[in-house]
This record gives sequence, C-alpha cells and structure tokens, in this order.
Amino acid sequence: MTTSKSMLLTDRKRIVIKLGGSMLEGLQSGFFTKFHEMKSAGYEIVIVHGGGPSINTALQKNAIASNIDNGIRVTCDQSIAIVRDVLIGEVNPSLVHQLNREGIDAIGLSGFDGKLLTCTLLNKERYGFVGDIQHVNDRLLEKLLAAGIVPVVSCIGATECGKPLNINADTVASKVALAIGAASLLFVTDTPGIKIGNEIQSTVSPSDIANWIEAGDIYGGMIPKVNAAIDCLDAGVPSVQIADQHLAGTTIGVEEVFI
Repeated sequence: MTTSKSMLLTDRKRIVIKLGGSMLEGLQSGFFTKFHEMKSAGYEIVIVHGGGPSINTALQKNAIASNIDNGIRVTCDQSIAIVRDVLIGEVNPSLVHQLNREGIDAIGLSGFDGKLLTCTLLNKERYGFVGDIQHVNDRLLEKLLAAGIVPVVSCIGATECGKPLNINADTVASKVALAIGAASLLFVTDTPGIKIGNEIQSTVSPSDIANWIEAGDIYGGMIPKVNAAIDCLDAGVPSVQIADQHLAGTTIGVEEVFI
C-alpha cells in the first residue's frame, strides 16, 4: 500500500521549496494559490533559489567563460563577484518582491546574513570559489519562521573571513531542509514530475528510478533532477518531490516510507 503525498507531509509542518532558475522569471498564479493554501494549513516554508540563467547572461556580458563540472559551476575569482551580485542584488530581491506582492511576508537572505551559511572551500583546485557548507544557522531561520516570515535564501555562502562562495542550489536546499527538520523538500521545475508511459507517477522509490533510468524511461534533463532528489534522501531528508508551479508532482521516498 502506498501513501499519498499529502499524507507524507502531515507528520511535520515544515517544507523547503527549491526554485529552479527557469522558475524565477515569473511565478504563475497557481504557485501562489497553492502556497497560500499550504500556509493556511499551518506549514512553515523556506524557499531556496539559484539563478543560473541570470548568472550566465552576466558572465557572457563580462566575457567570462563558465563551465559546469559534475553539476557544479566552476567559479573563478572574477566570476564569484558577479555570481554574488546577481544572486543577492538581482535575483533574490526580484523573487522577494513577487512574494510580497502576492501577500506573502518574505525576507531575502544570503549566507552572509546572520552567518546563515558558513562554508569552507569545496575543492579550490577543481571548482574555484565554491563552498562546502559547514554550518547552517538554523536559529535564525527558526526565529523568522516563528514570526510567520518566509525566508528566501540565495545560494551564496561565506567563509569565516567573509569571502563569498558559490554553492549548488540543490545542496543548499538539502542542507537547509536537514537543519530545520523539514518533512519534505520540493524541487519546483518546469515539469510536473516523473512521467512513465505518459502518466505522472505520484510516489516512487530510488529503486524504481534506477530501473527506469536503465530501461530508458527516465532520460535527458530528468536524470539530474532525480539524482539530486536521491542525494537529498541519502543525506537524510525524509521525502523529496519533483513538482511544477502548482506544487504537485512526484514524491520520491525510501521504500519504508510507502509501506
């Protein structure tokens, strides 16, 4: 017997929503409708976002090459300043404005704010100025959530000495979810979940995903999405959802969750 997505979320009233870069250009009304429903039902929500398309545009304008290595943006000394300015100065306030305009009390944060994301270098020789999160200031997030405020976290961390570091958005979302004891992490993308045989799957396990990848039923851009979800499960997040802007899609959980 499987358990529905809504039942999976009832154990804890806390969710992290990770918004992909393509979602940040303009959230649709369906997102805000569902968001308000979740808030009215008592859910505490943290939003984490990246900003890949905006960063790519800014780097191109400054004639700075950029490449992705194992899902991580290699970030040189020149590009980290641009990544920081785009995420903190453009993408984050734009997203916060959209939320506030829709009646959602939101506040923008980066890793610098209240030492939210304290990092060391992940691997400077390979990735440059990319952060490895050592500590999430969950007390800051707890205070905001208790006040009914939605923290909106950009994926910039900081070293103890104040050097900005770029961080993969999926990693930030996973670490934040673990730090606040979230019941679920939602990856909001431009696809409504895992589709097999033209049918969206409501609940799946990592073994299901492995079989579908091997059979070629999961392919292309969905593969990194499901791999990121499984990484979050392995890190200890109870369940992960791949959802569209209506916050509905596929719930991925370990087999024990669905017994």
